[in-house]
Amino acid sequence: MPRLQDHYTQLVIFMILFATVTVLGFASSRWRRPQSMDSLDEWGLGGRSFGSWNTWFLLGGDLYTAYTFVALPALMYGAGAVGFFAVPYTVMAYPLLFLPLLRLWSVSHVHGFVTTADFVRARFGSPTLALLVALTGIAATIPYVALNMVGIEAVFKTMGVTGPWPVTLAFVVLALYTYHAGLRAPALIALVKDALVCFTIVAAVLVLPFTQGGWGNVFQRAAARFDETSSAFDGLLLNSNQQLNFITLAIGSALGIFMYPHATTGFLAARSRTTIKHNMIALPVFSILLGLLCLLGYIALTEGIQPVGADAAHGKVGDLNTVVPRLFDRIGPPWFTGVAFATIGIAALVPSAIMAIGAANLFTRSVYREFIHPRASAAEEARVSKLVSLLVKFGAVSLILFLDPQFSIDVQLIGGVVIMQVVPAVFLGLYTRWLHRWGLVAGLVAGLVAGIVMIYQIPQRGGPNGATIVRPHWGGSSYPLWHFGFDTKVTVYAGFAALLINLAVAVAATVVLRIAGVPAGHDRTRPEDYTADAADPRADELPAPLGGEGAVAARFGGEGAGAARFG
Repeated sequence: MPRLQDHYTQLVIFMILFATVTVLGFASSRWRRPQSMDSLDEWGLGGRSFGSWNTWFLLGGDLYTAYTFVALPALMYGAGAVGFFAVPYTVMAYPLLFLPLLRLWSVSHVHGFVTTADFVRARFGSPTLALLVALTGIAATIPYVALNMVGIEAVFKTMGVTGPWPVTLAFVVLALYTYHAGLRAPALIALVKDALVCFTIVAAVLVLPFTQGGWGNVFQRAAARFDETSSAFDGLLLNSNQQLNFITLAIGSALGIFMYPHATTGFLAARSRTTIKHNMIALPVFSILLGLLCLLGYIALTEGIQPVGADAAHGKVGDLNTVVPRLFDRIGPPWFTGVAFATIGIAALVPSAIMAIGAANLFTRSVYREFIHPRASAAEEARVSKLVSLLVKFGAVSLILFLDPQFSIDVQLIGGVVIMQVVPAVFLGLYTRWLHRWGLVAGLVAGLVAGIVMIYQIPQRGGPNGATIVRPHWGGSSYPLWHFGFDTKVTVYAGFAALLINLAVAVAATVVLRIAGVPAGHDRTRPEDYTADAADPRADELPAPLGGEGAVAARFGGEGAGAARFG
């Protein structure tokens, strides 16, 4: 086991960089300081004022998390080529969602929407559908925050720092400056985080392979290690049974990534449509770093890195999330290892803050204001979101500290599947209202149930040949097609299969409901809302959010104006 006395240099550098970003977090409340933080537009979206550079760093810090930093190389270390799914999925995501995100930004700018559930509520006239979208986003986000903490925990384990207090202290500090400064805090810290990530990954990939005799030797030794396992579930290259799963996993992840509350929060904070365009062009740069990051798993494999807690004699795999920290610890000089450890820690803080803000905004708009206090003022909405963001963070801390960490991983696996089920309501809703609101509700419920059932049925395999069933349930996201009656060993991504079921049910239910003449709900948006820009005269002033006491009258020019606009 690692000893703390062997890691004083790393710990000191970690603490210095952590203290630096903490100071930035509290100072960020003065960055472009508004007259008041008493609205979700200011606290939760930074005043919708971020330009191209701020948005680029914010989204880079938002989408590429600490769990990405430790989990993808760990997947490459344990399973091989399947871990590369993250590269094509991030490459596909930006062109695939370029136009839908522009439309989402425009209609949100015009109406003051803070979340995707706000949009769904107005588009389909259905508080029930909006509630389901909001609860799905919240349920998928809390374990995601928890798994970012896994990154910090892995670093502390590698340095020999044990116990719950380090992770708890880190997130108490995060909670305080996020409560104080809102989205401005992670936006400012993201500048430091992304710079550290770029430096750490590029330096590691340029230097570490040559300790192994070059990339050719790294790949040869990794292939030999996978050949030794005699497993059909790993390898330097994909086998024929893995290819469909790889493709559907990449496509499904590309569709689902921007459905997470933290991703849409980052985009809605942008200043204009031009800012969105610039970022969709520039963000794929991070995909290059992602590919390099994945390769660290092969380097760890060839270096013979063993995870913390591994015990081959007793069949214990150990904590695979410690593979990358232990690689840096063994090969890098102490100062570089300290920087790398701090990078992982900071990479946990930025997205965790944005995730907590996004989840809190969903609760405030679609639960609190819709069902608890419909006349809530803008200041009350901001106050509720601040408090809920604290609950999200400490709920995530509880998942790590009081439950089996494997449970958090299982829940996050489910989260990735369920978040995809809001795609029809949001992205299809940006282009058409043909799908009936109750058809979308039925499809969403069917997709959620199908996805969870499929994940439950997948066993976790291990052992020397990779075929031994270690656990009968919650063992992955690769669903065997033989469950559908096909005589094959080919698997498909459970989230993608659940999304197809979701769409089929939504379409079938829509046809039935339209034939039956069931009202489809009132659309509060107009076609021109989806192309409006920041300077467009059709866009209303944003400080008064849609909803809340007096907000509709303020936004639309009085009670009669609201009726005329929505009529």
